[in-house]
Amino acid sequence: MMRTSTPLAAIDVGTNSVHMVIARPVDGGTPEVLAREKVPVRLGQGATDMKHLRHDAIERAVAALSEFRHIADAYAAEVVAVATSAVREAENRSDFQQRVRDETGVRVEVISGTEEARLIHLGALSAVPAAGRPHLVIDIGGGSTELIVSTGTEPDLARSVKLGHIRLTDRFFPGGIIRDRAVEECRRHIRSFVAPEVRRARAIGFDLAVGCSGTIAALASMSASSRGKRRPRSVANTTIDRKELDWTVAAILARAHPDDRRGLIGLERARRDVIVAGAVLLSQLFEDLGIESLVVSPGALREGVLLDRFSRRQESPADGLHHLGDLRRSSILALARSYHEDLNHAEHATELALQLFDETQHVHGLDASDSELLEAAGLLHNIGRFVANSAHHRHSYYLIRNSERLAGFTVGELELIALVARYHRKSAPRRRHSRFSALSRSDRSKVRLLAGILRVGIALDRTYRRAVECVHARSTGNTTTIEVEAEDGLDVEIEMFSARARSSLLADALGRPVEFRMGESCGAPGGMAGARQRHPSASGSGGTGPG
Repeated sequence: MMRTSTPLAAIDVGTNSVHMVIARPVDGGTPEVLAREKVPVRLGQGATDMKHLRHDAIERAVAALSEFRHIADAYAAEVVAVATSAVREAENRSDFQQRVRDETGVRVEVISGTEEARLIHLGALSAVPAAGRPHLVIDIGGGSTELIVSTGTEPDLARSVKLGHIRLTDRFFPGGIIRDRAVEECRRHIRSFVAPEVRRARAIGFDLAVGCSGTIAALASMSASSRGKRRPRSVANTTIDRKELDWTVAAILARAHPDDRRGLIGLERARRDVIVAGAVLLSQLFEDLGIESLVVSPGALREGVLLDRFSRRQESPADGLHHLGDLRRSSILALARSYHEDLNHAEHATELALQLFDETQHVHGLDASDSELLEAAGLLHNIGRFVANSAHHRHSYYLIRNSERLAGFTVGELELIALVARYHRKSAPRRRHSRFSALSRSDRSKVRLLAGILRVGIALDRTYRRAVECVHARSTGNTTTIEVEAEDGLDVEIEMFSARARSSLLADALGRPVEFRMGESCGAPGGMAGARQRHPSASGSGGTGPG
């Protein structure tokens, strides 16, 4: 099979360990794995909320990521790093991300629990052929556990709960030592946390359970000894049944101290203190969800990241609202519809904004990933009207930032999307706005530029008539001139007036005056021959009113 494109290094910055897998896409086949690396760092600590990343843990993580970067460079691989529960919950996560970027050149993106669950599901299904039948996927991490139920390739239920083997160890088994009644208290705590998700999972239904993560792999390896076998070389696609798990859990609980667990076959030294919590958690999930057997998948979050990024690379830039991948676009449109957004207006205003982004790219220098943020913000900029017309831009920020339904975006991307939508009207971004000032300098500049472009795109559909067909931009000297082409026979005087009135943020962001004039036909020579194709509205509804 023909190999194509650049290798990718997917790094998972977890609560317990930092993992990396490097793979190369193969035309028509499964990606070819070039290297796998794992370093235990114990980044997260805390019996309740993991509020702070400790200095020594940060040192270990930075050292691991520096090593991983050197390995990735040796393969000439693009690096994509995502962080989960420990970094997600830490108040000093920005400091950690900045230090990693400064010392290793790796940009660590924090992902939401829902996005983590989606990627885990994608990775798990890459190794276990579960798509096409109702299935449950369980991933037990150090800080959280992900539960996914699906009947196909897209999750019907994707939840992340704050139950992980490190979190539970710190709370119920400090130092890995089993004390009186600790197991009973831990089980009660787990039941209270998972009860709502158990009800949802059972309501959807599944006939196959799949497990991934180091904890589940360790328990599978230990369970193999209950069948009188040696420790298997690999537990990939092996099965743990309920009787074997019960035997394994009993063997673990019979040893109160980590040192007593040395003789347990299949248990790594680094897991001796946290295996109790992991074992109790998995056995409780078996009981509450009615699981009789579970297939172990070697694929998990990092494999999901690989497949997700490889899929994005294959997107065609000529189709539709083309910067967003199918999954991201569908989740954006689903959220917009749920808040009764007028997609007829939102899509056209966004299309004009994207044209303007492309036409001014030689000035602002942003790339395609930034236009994805603009597109998402444009499609969602008005959803705050569902809450109230007054200050709806602020409501839009809140709904976007706190939605669990936007798949395929990192926490940082969601923050930028929400802020661009927040600044589509009214006051410009200011340092006294706490959310805006918390951004890095480059992200503040990005928000200003994208919000400025979006304001003009919205203004050019001020009357909700799609009267402006396309835009073109020309830069002469220190001025950018935006040429506007109207649909045949339509007057766009109101649109032109609104665009001029709302162009100050864009002018400030570009660092040059912005002027408007009527232009030639978008399809005529010298006009907009390269403009994006217009697309039919997803809603078909019209209306009038301000953006």
